[in-house]
Amino acid sequence: MTTTEPAPTRLADLMLDFLAYLELERGLSRNTLEAYRSDLQQFGEFLARRGFAPLTITAVELASFVSELADGREGRAAAQPATLQRKVACLRSFYRHLRRERLIGHDPAAELRGPRSRARLPQVLSRDEVTLLLAQPAGTSPAALRDRALLETMYACGLRASEAIGLELSALDLDAGILRAHGKGSKERIVPIGSKAIESLRTYLEKGRPRLVGLRDEPRVFVNLRGAGLSRQGLYKIVQRHAGSAGLAHRMSPHTLRHSFATHLLAGGCDLRSLQEMLGHADIATTQLYTHLSADRLRDVYFDAHPRAQIDRGS
Repeated sequence: MTTTEPAPTRLADLMLDFLAYLELERGLSRNTLEAYRSDLQQFGEFLARRGFAPLTITAVELASFVSELADGREGRAAAQPATLQRKVACLRSFYRHLRRERLIGHDPAAELRGPRSRARLPQVLSRDEVTLLLAQPAGTSPAALRDRALLETMYACGLRASEAIGLELSALDLDAGILRAHGKGSKERIVPIGSKAIESLRTYLEKGRPRLVGLRDEPRVFVNLRGAGLSRQGLYKIVQRHAGSAGLAHRMSPHTLRHSFATHLLAGGCDLRSLQEMLGHADIATTQLYTHLSADRLRDVYFDAHPRAQIDRGS
């Protein structure tokens, strides 16, 4: 006689099943999984305080939870709009999963919405500022060769920080001038590499990396001084060190090179669909942010350069 295992009803069990689904079937990143885990634990605290059950909660009660987050009750600071949007997205995804698994008959989060957040335009560098930054890693030491190749590649290919530190030797084809970047959700894309980045990579791979790695079997391209793969913190320190030397520290993060890559390509005539492919954006609406950024920069150039523009700038 076979017995059917009862469906989970406790939030902790439902969470584990949901997070496993996101990791194994959706391929979400570790950072996203940890954020969703934290969001659901906070939701669990709300359920416990109010005496609600995850499988019987209503749309009204879910809206009350979102309102509580927005207002900053229970001794917590009010959630920022972007954070609130993520928490709402987490709940919507969680309850869609429960509906798909037939643990609930009606999705109470189907109409749940967070506040609209005003998209902030990212920081970008001018071409001259990028040139200044890329000139900072001076000398022929292994670390200098690595830093030069790292910065050149991030700018040439628009890589995210996670893509740069995760880049493996097998993903490089310098003869063809391309690399394979593994982005969010383990999605792979092909990105061209510019000639300056190829030159810096060749020099680093021939003269710098072997001295750092030694006999270690390390698949990743960019390594630390001990020969192990570079960490996110290590990447951040490298970018900040050279940004400081260039007088750009207050405007720089690893992502700034990606934003600058996108803005400079658009300004140079690259079409939006091609840029979307190179950036690895699932939604072209994300890429369209850079069209606004380019327009703002064009306005700045105009007002700074046109002899009769300054008198009209305030109107």
